[in-house]
Amino acid sequence: MSSCKILYVCQEITPYLAENDMSTLCRTLSQSMQERGNEIRTFMPRYGLINERRNQLHEVIRLSGMNLIIDDNDHQLIIKVASIPSARVQIYFIDNEDYFQRKFTLCDGEGSLFADNDERAIFFARGVLETVKKLRWVPDVVHVHGWFSAIVPVYLRNTFADDPVFKNVKIVMSLYDDGFDGELDAKFGQKIASEGVEKKHTALLEHPTYENLMKFVMNYIDGVICETAAPSDELIGCLKEQGKPVLEYQDKATPAYLDQYEAFYRKILANE
Repeated sequence: MSSCKILYVCQEITPYLAENDMSTLCRTLSQSMQERGNEIRTFMPRYGLINERRNQLHEVIRLSGMNLIIDDNDHQLIIKVASIPSARVQIYFIDNEDYFQRKFTLCDGEGSLFADNDERAIFFARGVLETVKKLRWVPDVVHVHGWFSAIVPVYLRNTFADDPVFKNVKIVMSLYDDGFDGELDAKFGQKIASEGVEKKHTALLEHPTYENLMKFVMNYIDGVICETAAPSDELIGCLKEQGKPVLEYQDKATPAYLDQYEAFYRKILANE
């Protein structure tokens, strides 16, 4: 594949968070695609449990300082950056005192979802896209990982749809076995509708369960990669109904599995 600009938006990345299928893949993809000659930008939330000193995070003043209004409240956008020395990969972190200073990721110490996870996801999505605009960097492909990153395609196809930076971008979503119990805030759909997101599909968010969130997002993507060998029948059925390209689960023990990701990007980019 000729050189491609790929934006990775990740819920988690190792070594900043514990190793698991998602955090490991996000690091591996960023490193591998960069080593293959592609231009990469990678973003994740700056959760409060990430040790800034040990991981050498520092604020990027020229990118920070913007205020994002969510549900009529101002929240300051702070951008930090760090590098994974062994991978020679730079990671951008989205930070905010209201949303990301707590010493947990998406659930509290009792394992319950934070009540404001919907607003945290909105802030993360908008923060990533506003920062990419400030970087004056035009991606060819945006690849999102994890449900917390899933709002990014919604904003790309609505609020940022006419922005020259994102106008021609293709969107890929990785589908993990990362479902959550219960629902996000009941006003989630109203909050994003007030920011220019079309109401055509927001009925799915009247009950913002994991399945409904993912089905909602599938209206705005160009392709899906299955990161679980047994994806939800309901979600796969939704994809088939929409006719979206799907890359089946790739065994990570197979040395050439990354070739399939690169080929899938090529397929999505060719599907004008």
